[in-house]
Amino acid sequence: MINKVHIYLLSPLHTGGTTQEGNLVGIARESHTNLPYIPSSTVRGKLRSLVKDKVKKDKLFGPDLEGRSTLEQGNIWIGDGSILWLPVPSLSHGVVWITSPLLLQRWARLQDKFSTELPKEYSSTITGSKIYLKDAIIPSETLKTWANPEKFIPHDSLIISSIKNRLVLPDQHCATLIQMSLWRQVKIKLDENKSVDGGFRYEEAIPPDTLMYFTWGLTSLANGKGEESAKDFQSLLDGNSILQIGGQESLGRGFVQSFSIKKEV
Repeated sequence: MINKVHIYLLSPLHTGGTTQEGNLVGIARESHTNLPYIPSSTVRGKLRSLVKDKVKKDKLFGPDLEGRSTLEQGNIWIGDGSILWLPVPSLSHGVVWITSPLLLQRWARLQDKFSTELPKEYSSTITGSKIYLKDAIIPSETLKTWANPEKFIPHDSLIISSIKNRLVLPDQHCATLIQMSLWRQVKIKLDENKSVDGGFRYEEAIPPDTLMYFTWGLTSLANGKGEESAKDFQSLLDGNSILQIGGQESLGRGFVQSFSIKKEV
């Protein structure tokens, strides 16, 4: 059984990438889509650090590698964090949350008995007016009426009230807007005289108010007897609804609110 946890970003989230181009410090990206994501190791490491009982920690996540020659798994596996809805600035509507058929299909595959037809490109909860996005204008006649938008957002009061203006874009257009809407913070180093020491660099981050999700479940080690581990892990999630993951913790980055959606309608 695959369980799903939605995470709503309360602040920009920076997850270290594997490459650095010029003066840009990037974030983790999927190799085949180039979309930002949260590595499962980042989520796992944070949750593991919250368990104080060593026996329970080893049971859930496996023992530490220190002093061991082989890796031992625990009873819980955790998947990568993926984007579902990402906010982009809009001159006409303030903020518009965008997604694409690719992102919705990923999410829909994880639903139990999900039979709702996926929305068409340019389906939107906004009707009757143009949508002005960053370097893009969506004519009103292009927008399509969305019959069941509530099916494609977690049923949590906070999320529903926050994510109002929604728009489904073609995959390539959505990917472009996501790249353009990432936060890029300029970092410089000052010497003792408060003069710039060397050059500057940009650091990327996923913007706040983005809705993402990750999956988790029992490993084969549980052998059908992992009910206790599943309950312990669910309790861990329920008891830590506000997490700080990723880098730049001293700058207040990476605060997220998690929602363990057990059943969707």
